[in-house]
Amino acid sequence: MKIIALGGGEIRSAETNIIDKEIIHLSGKAKPRLLFIPTASSDSEGYIDTIQNYFGKKLGCEIDTLLLLQKKITIKEIERKILNADIIYVGGGNSLKMMNTWRKNGINNIIKKAVKKGVVLSGVSAGAICWFKYGSSDSKRFYNPKADLIRVSGLGLINALLCPHYDVEKDRKPDLKKLMKKTTGIAIALDNCCAIEIIDDSYRIISSKNSANAYKVYWKNCVYVEQVIKKDRKFKPMATLLQKS
Repeated sequence: MKIIALGGGEIRSAETNIIDKEIIHLSGKAKPRLLFIPTASSDSEGYIDTIQNYFGKKLGCEIDTLLLLQKKITIKEIERKILNADIIYVGGGNSLKMMNTWRKNGINNIIKKAVKKGVVLSGVSAGAICWFKYGSSDSKRFYNPKADLIRVSGLGLINALLCPHYDVEKDRKPDLKKLMKKTTGIAIALDNCCAIEIIDDSYRIISSKNSANAYKVYWKNCVYVEQVIKKDRKFKPMATLLQKS
């Protein structure tokens, strides 16, 4: 399994360039086939253009796009696109809408095949949440700007909750504290320009900005714990990260 999940960042300004280059490096290909899945942004054409310009023209990937909302597509064609990719990159947006759409189209089962094939799974915000058991999501705010953040169920490849935009959205920290009271296990909170890179049973934290961090968050014995996860070039065991220390 190969996953790089980003907490946030603006690719138009190459804000996450260091992380994005690691996504490409992890594929092992000089010119990898990158499949962009923009479900969370309702298959936004502008987002698709940005990915083509950035990952395609600037970083040298061959870009394909999986559109699930704008037109009908068969499960056979979905599977062909996903399994033909070296990299899957999932865009940000409405996590709840995305996960509901994916489940209707059987993508959860196809992704399992992609994992076995060694496809790199990556993405930002909603595209980071999707690989985890749960995510802290602002999906309800697409319809009601005053709505609370909610817990969304992801694909469950990593047994933890993922919280993006930890440093730039002021309600992320207090909401995560409340959310983890009703969530067993731990949460991984990512600042913008910070990512967790997971290869099989090991992980490391990488960032494209020195001040961007990742945090391990959980409740233990009625005490709320928030620990900075050390950035290190060396990979460490996932088992230790997922335990309440």
